[in-house]
Amino acid sequence: MRVGLIGSGNMARALARGWGDPVLCSDTGSGRAAALVEELGGEALDSNLAVAERADLVVLCHKPAGLKPVAGEIAGVAKAVASVLGATPTGALQVVYPGTPVFRLMPNTAVEVRRGVVCYTPARVGELDPALEAEVVALFGRLGTVVPLDEQYLEAATAVMGVGPAYQALLVEAQVDAAVRHGLGHELAARLVIETMSGTAALLTARKDDTLAVRREVTSPGGSTARGLAALERAGVRTAFQDAIDAVIGEDRERVTRRGTRR
Repeated sequence: MRVGLIGSGNMARALARGWGDPVLCSDTGSGRAAALVEELGGEALDSNLAVAERADLVVLCHKPAGLKPVAGEIAGVAKAVASVLGATPTGALQVVYPGTPVFRLMPNTAVEVRRGVVCYTPARVGELDPALEAEVVALFGRLGTVVPLDEQYLEAATAVMGVGPAYQALLVEAQVDAAVRHGLGHELAARLVIETMSGTAALLTARKDDTLAVRREVTSPGGSTARGLAALERAGVRTAFQDAIDAVIGEDRERVTRRGTRR
C-alpha cells in the first residue's frame, strides 16, 4: 500500500518516521515536504492532486479548516482516505468524499518511535471493504497500539492520548526543574525522571493498571513518598488534569458544532 501525505507538519512527520518508508507528500509551500523526502526518500509533489493520483491511501494531515478546500482538489481521485484531523467526524469526511472509503484515526506523536497510541473508529458493517479496512488498521498498527472505539468517545480519548505526550513532557520538565533546584545536574535529573517514567509504565502494565497497588508498594506510612504525594494532592494535581481534559473536550466539541452549523 503506497501512502500519500497531504500536509507535512508534525503529525505527518511522526507518521512517516514511524513507517520508515519513502513518502509521497505535499505541503502549502512551507518546504516541509521536501525536508521529509530528504530524510526518508520518496517524492515531494507539487500538488495535493498529484499525491491523490499516485497513492493507494491518502492520509489527511492538513489543518482541519482545510477539509473542504483539500477535498475540492482530490475527491473522486483519491482511492481511499485516512484522516488524522482533530474535531472532524466521520460524517463530515463522508460528505466531502462521497463514494470514497474513509477512515478516521487519531494517533499521538509517539508513533514516530513506534510506541504510539492510535484510536480508530471502526466502520459499520457493510460500510467498507473488510480487506481494505484490515490493511489500513495493520498499517497504523506498525506505529504502536491501535485502540478501536466508538466515535462518540473519540474526543475524550484524544484528550487523554492525543495531548498526552505534551502532558508527560511537562511532568518531566517539572520534576527535572525541581531536582536541579536541589543540586542535581540537568542531564542526570532528566535521565532519572525519564527512566523512572518508562519503568513505571511497564510496571503498571504488569500490574494490569492497578495504580493503587503500585503506589502502595512505594509508599510507607509517614514516609517520604507519602509526604510527596500529599504535597501533590494539596497542589491540586487531580483538579489540574480534570480541568485540562474539560478544556480540550470543550473546545473540540465547539469546533464540531461550528463546522456543523456552517454546512
